[in-house]
Amino acid sequence: MNRIGLVFAASVLAWGATAAQAADKVTLQLKWVTQAQFAGYYVAKEKGFYDQAGLDVTINPGGPDIAPPQIIAGGGADVIVDWMPSALASREKGVALVNIAQPFKRSGMMLTCRKETGIVKPQDFPGKTLGVWFYGNEYPFLSWMAKLGIPTSGGAKGVTVLKQGFNVDPLLQKQADCVSTMTYNEYWQVIDAGLKPEDLVVFKYEDEGVATLEDGLYVLEDRLGDKAFVERMARFVKASMQGWAWARENPKEAAMIVLENDTTGAQTEKHQVRMMGEINKLTAGSDGTLDVKDYERTVATLLSGGSDPVITKAPVGAWTHAVTDLAK
Repeated sequence: MNRIGLVFAASVLAWGATAAQAADKVTLQLKWVTQAQFAGYYVAKEKGFYDQAGLDVTINPGGPDIAPPQIIAGGGADVIVDWMPSALASREKGVALVNIAQPFKRSGMMLTCRKETGIVKPQDFPGKTLGVWFYGNEYPFLSWMAKLGIPTSGGAKGVTVLKQGFNVDPLLQKQADCVSTMTYNEYWQVIDAGLKPEDLVVFKYEDEGVATLEDGLYVLEDRLGDKAFVERMARFVKASMQGWAWARENPKEAAMIVLENDTTGAQTEKHQVRMMGEINKLTAGSDGTLDVKDYERTVATLLSGGSDPVITKAPVGAWTHAVTDLAK
């Protein structure tokens, strides 16, 4: 190689090193384990959308013992995926979370009941045992019961709340008349276990008018005073939404990317492909911008908890369009 070639090669290597050093680091904490629920982020990383945005993104999966608000409060993440009920409750308790983007337009939460219990409408819930997730996931359910005027303390006029694990065993073993399910996950566990759709009665939170926003992106409020951080988050949101758009156009390929990132080996191709199809229904129509009407509906639902509301007052400063406006 001649001298000019050596100089050129050295220049290319130097540029590459500088580019690599220039990539801004972002740590994302997921709400749950690696699955198609978070496909947009894994796709954005795998397809180089984050690289193109000058970002070096680390995606940390969640789990039953991981609370994203606690992780970000402790400095373990720059941005988290959380449901708005949990985020607003955390904000009221002192963890100043702010919604910077809302990839999920619709809720996938449901209550799935055995038809043989005689439940055909919400007014049939009193006297029944209902499985409910906790760790922040109970808030939409409690608000729904408050709206219906049904106590959650048991008895003939109330419902008995069974603290449900992240499975559907209480329904399968007839320990509960209904259990919490997501359209993209646990409902299909019930079907795969042998029950048929005609054996079930399903109540979607969306249909009942008590749906709250799920899977939004949240950061700590004090970091939004840093213009460089806001700009970094704008690039992150834009690249993430590219990932979600790609996942809607290529659902099977997106599911396979998720499987490649599942280090536990717990997920299956059948389940993830099916989940991807259901998740795409929830993200369709969103460009990442929070719909203020959806936010206000969520707050109204959470405030309707009677003597034990999820939040006690309407939040101030709990969301911003600054990041998504910059991402456009």
